[in-house]
Amino acid sequence: MSIIQTVIRNRGLLSKIALAASVTGGLVIGNCSKLPAATTTSNNSGKTQSTSRTTGTVSISAIDTNASPSTRKKFLWPFSPQSPWNMPIGSGAKYVPANIQQAYFAGADEEYIYKINANDPVRSVYAPGAWGPGRCTGTTSQGTMQFPDSLIVPDATNSSTPNNSSAFLMPDGQNIVQLNPLARCKAGSNVYGWRDANVSIYGDGISGSHGGSGLSAIGGSVRLGELTGSAPIRHALKIELWAEKYYHYSGANSGYRWPADRADNYAADAYHGTNKSLVQGSLLAIPPKVTETSLGLQTAAGRKLFHALQDYGAYVVDDSAWDCHGMAVEKGVIDQFRSTYGYDFQGTSGTFYDDYMKLFKALAIVDNNRSDNLGGGGTPRAPLAPTIGD
Repeated sequence: MSIIQTVIRNRGLLSKIALAASVTGGLVIGNCSKLPAATTTSNNSGKTQSTSRTTGTVSISAIDTNASPSTRKKFLWPFSPQSPWNMPIGSGAKYVPANIQQAYFAGADEEYIYKINANDPVRSVYAPGAWGPGRCTGTTSQGTMQFPDSLIVPDATNSSTPNNSSAFLMPDGQNIVQLNPLARCKAGSNVYGWRDANVSIYGDGISGSHGGSGLSAIGGSVRLGELTGSAPIRHALKIELWAEKYYHYSGANSGYRWPADRADNYAADAYHGTNKSLVQGSLLAIPPKVTETSLGLQTAAGRKLFHALQDYGAYVVDDSAWDCHGMAVEKGVIDQFRSTYGYDFQGTSGTFYDDYMKLFKALAIVDNNRSDNLGGGGTPRAPLAPTIGD
């Protein structure tokens, strides 16, 4: 039996109802994508051709891999140095066990992150007509925005209901528009998705379109080039666990903590985790005593994620909704990963799967992370983000 997620919108938040059902072929369950059985490959398989991602006037580029940057490009490395997404773990961090176990599936939540050009047309935005099939049938206005006519984002299906959290840097170079779940079923047509308040690319970047937490669709995302380039990942990540198993909810704990501003609407009924510190918005990191060697990491990507998770940590932003540990990545990262390494980011076995699960099991909660004590305070484990240079 597999789990299909049916989700309804209630007062601007997502309410998800997990239904047990038998499904053949591929399955996308909210946030973690299961590869179709006919095309699933071992994490040790041969390389395939890379997938080219072109979207007309949308500007897409991989992250700068300068080893010691004195400045940074705002679209590729956004928000202030004091943003939770950019702040390293501090020497004062107080770690408490997260007790995360191995999951059946190593997954990814793909996010649409684009830089809009000045000549892109203005299009109407509407709330989605449904969480499942029918996203492009909504009639509740969410205003307008510039949007490239060539960009198509398919509707959900009965077996595929991806989050499609999205972030668009507007031509003014400052405002970011975020939608969830993004859908655009026909070129040049209306755009669909619940719209959050614009945020500044120069600000803290906290709020956004992850429906389970209210956190950003661009901050903390693994960007193109970050897992395959030579430079380290210099920001916090975003992860998603099975809420029914791990996230806590009680009368004294509403299922979230700073920087999240909400939990899922169904949290009171579906969050059954016993760890009071593990909720939406929790910051998790690998403690300093843990090393690559002690974990026995075998892949370059696993080692790169290890250092990001130890130096910056990862915020809980959504519910994977089944036995899957997920990580938020920019659309295109999964294809780039496979083209570079010859095996899949997502899957149920293989060398990278083993590394991925070791990383999640090594995570602990930074329990004293607060708005006035970012990363637990003390001396940062890594340099602060440099000045934005554009």
